[in-house]
Amino acid sequence: MPGHVDYALARRAVIRDFRRGTLTRLDVCDAHPELLRAGRHVGEDAGRACPVCGLENVRLVSYVYGDKLKGANGRCISHERELAKLGATHDEFACYVVEVCLDCSWNHLDRRYLLGRRHAV
Repeated sequence: MPGHVDYALARRAVIRDFRRGTLTRLDVCDAHPELLRAGRHVGEDAGRACPVCGLENVRLVSYVYGDKLKGANGRCISHERELAKLGATHDEFACYVVEVCLDCSWNHLDRRYLLGRRHAV
């Protein structure tokens, strides 16, 4: 998919370094309070266990960024229809999906993809 970046390799490297002791729990479990709040209230269930604490409380939170988004720039998206509406009214913007564990504060960028009229299928 053009304009799609998956950060799985970077995630695996961080987890590997954490398990080897190169990174501490404080290094990898540092989610911002606003990310935790967004995960709690509008995040989607990731369907996987946290790689740090092993609990099933991992959420995916989506944010949009784009030069022409004005007031929506940097906004957390709570419903797919919000993405569809932005995609129909803007030429291009990026959606960043972040995974966050609500128990231990693990967080990592999961993926980034481009949306908008230029990328409509």
